[in-house]
Amino acid sequence: MSEDAAGRRPSIRDVARLAGVSHQTVSRVLNNHPSIRDETRDRILAVMAELDYSPNRAARALVTSRSHTIGVLTSSATQYGPASSIAAIEAAARDRGYWVSTANIDAADPGSIQAGLAHLVAQAVEGLVVIAPQVRVIRAIAAQALSIPYVTLQSAEVDPGHALSVDQIAGARLATRHLIELGHRSIYHLTGPQDWIEAEARMRGFLEEMGAWDIPTTAPVLGDWTAEFGYYAGRELLRVRDFTAIFSSNDQMALGLLHAVRDEGLDCPRDISIVGFDDIPEAAHFWPPLTTVRQDFADLGRRCVDLLLGAGDDAEPPVLMPELVVRASTARRR
Repeated sequence: MSEDAAGRRPSIRDVARLAGVSHQTVSRVLNNHPSIRDETRDRILAVMAELDYSPNRAARALVTSRSHTIGVLTSSATQYGPASSIAAIEAAARDRGYWVSTANIDAADPGSIQAGLAHLVAQAVEGLVVIAPQVRVIRAIAAQALSIPYVTLQSAEVDPGHALSVDQIAGARLATRHLIELGHRSIYHLTGPQDWIEAEARMRGFLEEMGAWDIPTTAPVLGDWTAEFGYYAGRELLRVRDFTAIFSSNDQMALGLLHAVRDEGLDCPRDISIVGFDDIPEAAHFWPPLTTVRQDFADLGRRCVDLLLGAGDDAEPPVLMPELVVRASTARRR
């Protein structure tokens, strides 16, 4: 932003003086008031461009009682799913003229949850998105008497009335059914960490689909989302090799499984079929390219912002359906 000879930033009154209008008129232009004539609006915008003027967001919030900011509370921004959701929300918010402020918390620390909320509320956010997949965080948010609208990108079972999510159970059933229809009956499930809502839902979907086909199951293997754990689990499981397929609860653990299969001198999918979940950008370039379940994070972000700010389609369901993407890591059982 340009400054005058005294080092002062141009103000709304400077814009008004050069445009020959009142500062109230400039304020109306900044807030897209419909009563401003087009020629007046164009003249004011031209002066603002000449001065390189932009309004101070904090001062504007004080005057208008609106911050045009959405808060995001997250405890897992480094994971692909939550990170993709945040990026989608930011893009959708920008399209609506809003900013996004993100607070990262420690899900294991109740004090961190309270501090994150206080940080966002202090910024006068107009809505809140909770992307914290741990059950304890969602329950803590639901127990708060929040005066702003909020959405949790999780199952409606945890916080009914505030949830928007991808149907993780349906996605897991798609993955499991795909393996069953290829003739596999000895199928292991590598699940995510305990207390993660997605991990629990994907495990439920796996067990429900296996039960629907009356296929006996073994206890799911508890993982931690990392490729390193997928590799370790794969090496251990292959010592016995009493299975022909594995459904991994995310793509990173599936990558480790592929590595373990290769190190054992086996072939995927000839010897072992593997399905992942999420469809991370690299999944199409694993070797072999990974069959996985895709979630539409862009649509999730758009619907989330529409729910918070209004003007969305009331007919849109709060649960989005995932899609199975079939690639070369699965094949008919030999």
